[in-house]
Amino acid sequence: MRVRTAVPPKKKKIVVSEDGPYVVSAGIPLHMGIIEPNEEGLSWGLKNAKTFVTKGEYKLCRCGKSRTKPFCDDSHTRTHFDGKETATRRPYLRQAEVFDGKTLLLGDAEELCAFARFCDPGGKIWGLMDQTDNPEARRLAIREASYCLSGRLVLWDKETRDRIEPKLKPAISVIEDPAIGCSGPLYVQGGVAVESEDGTPYEIRNRMTLCRCGASANKPFCNGSHASIKFRDGLVGFVRMKKG
Repeated sequence: MRVRTAVPPKKKKIVVSEDGPYVVSAGIPLHMGIIEPNEEGLSWGLKNAKTFVTKGEYKLCRCGKSRTKPFCDDSHTRTHFDGKETATRRPYLRQAEVFDGKTLLLGDAEELCAFARFCDPGGKIWGLMDQTDNPEARRLAIREASYCLSGRLVLWDKETRDRIEPKLKPAISVIEDPAIGCSGPLYVQGGVAVESEDGTPYEIRNRMTLCRCGASANKPFCNGSHASIKFRDGLVGFVRMKKG
């Protein structure tokens, strides 16, 4: 008698290929996320503008040169893209500086910053920490940290020591940032695993951002270089917002 054994499902993950694209497991949704500013022009919301059609495993551009963005078209081979991974393997808690507030603790791993600027409203989150005994200031601080796409900013409740994290389903968002007239990183949500080209996994985090402009000095993670080089993926038209 032949006995069938159950085959465990493949773990959903993103694999960083050597000098090539991100290889994404089937079943991880891919969206376009547009950063929406408030009346003062500061990052406030993230709009899900569309969902991309993907079939099975798919590959996302990492060099910034593909003509079929956000998907890879093998431009990395023609442009001799250097995708060497330079990010530290240290876990978040060993990277982060901790700021002691009235009712909250703020972890800040500055190297992970993706320049999404959700930490700016209300006088920047660092300035709110000594005001978090005020319910409104506490709510704003939690909101700002929860919108930090890269997971640079993480909060803990001082009394319970519980980590304060938004509940996110596994997904990837292609970020567009009209306020500064450029395209942003890949926003990876919900604890999706990221694996190095050598098979070594990075720490699983609820929120992280991966470079897709090719210019980050912290590959595979974003370090905000897309803003300095004015990276545009051609997926949306930008009208630069006027100040004042």
